Amino acid sequence: MSRCISDLLKQSSSRHDHLCPRQVLGVRIGLAGLGTLGLESPVNKSTALIILESDGCFADGIEVATGATIGHRTLHVNDLGKLAATFADVKTGRAVRISPGLNVRERALLYAPNEPRRYFAQLQGYELMPDAELLRIQEVKLHPTLTELISDPLARVQCEYCGEEIINEREVIVNGATLCRTCANEGYYLIESAEMCVTMERPAKEN
Repeated sequence: MSRCISDLLKQSSSRHDHLCPRQVLGVRIGLAGLGTLGLESPVNKSTALIILESDGCFADGIEVATGATIGHRTLHVNDLGKLAATFADVKTGRAVRISPGLNVRERALLYAPNEPRRYFAQLQGYELMPDAELLRIQEVKLHPTLTELISDPLARVQCEYCGEEIINEREVIVNGATLCRTCANEGYYLIESAEMCVTMERPAKEN
């Protein structure tokens, strides 16, 4: 397994011109997720959905280990600021969340006793530690459900407020109106200009 991890780490580091501990954790978590569910890389829409709780170097490690990509809709990012990922088996519905064990930074140093530099000791330790010591694996139930997350990629409707198209069944119904999540006050931005594509009274969000 160490040779496989080494190859994957080379692939991940080539994206950054360096290797960091988060990439190692991404690769280890990616391999553990596939192994726990009995899946093979590369995953596809018929086999798995992987949900990341952060982006960055960690995501690259997950991607090279699993073959999951945002473009193929096998990888979602729900940024909670955590180095964790949930793996869902599309055929069985089983889902497991995998994260680093508590205090892994300190325990990793025990696996690199001859490396005085903490950063590089973590790199070595994360690569060498057994899964049982490095990782925490939890059975979880997805919310929204796996079916809702996968959705229908061919579905499309128009927001009744801004007029923009909504795909992947991500619309919401507010007071009987079909809205995008931004117009339903669930978006990530506010429009600074008062000019809108559609002129109609914005429905109030239901409690």
